[in-house]
Amino acid sequence: MEAVIIIGLGNILYGDEGYGVRLAQNLYSRWDFPGNVEVVDGGTQGQTLLTYVERADRLLVLDAVDFGLEPGEMVLREQMPAYLTAQKIGPHQNSFSEVLGLATLRGNMPGHCALIGVQPAAMTLGAALSPAVACCMDKGEAMALDVLRQWGVNPARRDEPRHLSASALDALLLGEL
Repeated sequence: MEAVIIIGLGNILYGDEGYGVRLAQNLYSRWDFPGNVEVVDGGTQGQTLLTYVERADRLLVLDAVDFGLEPGEMVLREQMPAYLTAQKIGPHQNSFSEVLGLATLRGNMPGHCALIGVQPAAMTLGAALSPAVACCMDKGEAMALDVLRQWGVNPARRDEPRHLSASALDALLLGEL
């Protein structure tokens, strides 16, 4: 069975920059996935994510991406662009583009990749998602589920959302769930 990895990228401390992480958390909370699917809170882990990328046969990336669109506009790309994150928070943070570059150089890029991105409106320290981006959570979830179903993954809706305790969030962050 093919390994499918869903990675939510971003920093939840910077408003819309946290969209990808929050979307991954929503998917994990609301849906049960087959055993070959991992949902990973990639946050701003940088090169640590190389292990997940190289292990994936199919990779779905969720992120806030500056495509120069109107705030809240959603984008689905079936090929990864040369850039992914809306901005680097600091020089210590490796961009996910560098992770993809390393996987390519090592000959370990997944066979199938997709990116679901939202155009951020505001990335301010301590801010919540902007209204333009917050209203895209359900649309992002629907887009992710569509991609997964096209890949032959059929998640089941949970009767009750899975509540993410601090330990569950840590496990999600470490890719242990």
